[in-house]
Amino acid sequence: MSDREPDPSLDVPEGWAVVGDALRKEFVFADFAEAWAFMTRVAAEAERMNHHPDWSNSWNRVVIELTSHDVGRLTARDTRLAVAIEGCV
Repeated sequence: MSDREPDPSLDVPEGWAVVGDALRKEFVFADFAEAWAFMTRVAAEAERMNHHPDWSNSWNRVVIELTSHDVGRLTARDTRLAVAIEGCV
């Protein structure tokens, strides 16, 4: 395994995809307010875990990508945050 390849032992949460060096998932909500409330919950969890997502929001959609920038690849921190994010839905 090179330094940039994801650890093959990572347990990728259901619904998340490995895209390049990141875990990625798109969430769709009823409207902007629900999407924003979700992002607020995720922000609090990410701060608690000290591991922050790359994300974007357009009206009712939130796209999240997780990677460990400090090592340039996926790590267990990313899968743990993905699981925590699922709890924010």
